Amino acid sequence: MTSRSTSSASSTSSAGSKAFRYPKMPGTLRADVLAVLLASDDMTGIESIFDQRKQSLSTVIRALIRKYGWPIERRDFPTNTADGRAGWASVYCLPQEVIDAALAGAGRDWLEGVRAARAARRRRPLRAPATAKSRPLAQIDEE
Repeated sequence: MTSRSTSSASSTSSAGSKAFRYPKMPGTLRADVLAVLLASDDMTGIESIFDQRKQSLSTVIRALIRKYGWPIERRDFPTNTADGRAGWASVYCLPQEVIDAALAGAGRDWLEGVRAARAARRRRPLRAPATAKSRPLAQIDEE
């Protein structure tokens, strides 16, 4: 157990001195997940950000670790499933030293860009069905 804490401490210290890579597009799932982690929040695989999505949290975390080099920590804990069986769940987080180093660099500006993109998505109206667009307003009112 001490070897794990030693290895995470060494990766944290080396991560504090290197430049972090951020997803370029602020509206992506990778950017949303990294924004949550940089806000000092933990994530589990059952977060609402993944409702109606085809990717799992573990897939996004793997990309953030391998492609972008983020030292994301994973902790497993026992939990009960809906059908009464026991299972394991994972929670993902960034060490506080990594968050502090990222926000001291370009991370704060990147995080603001992701938040602005998220707010713009919320303000965007829902698309109307294709059939409603093609029918004149008089026909819709008569029905």
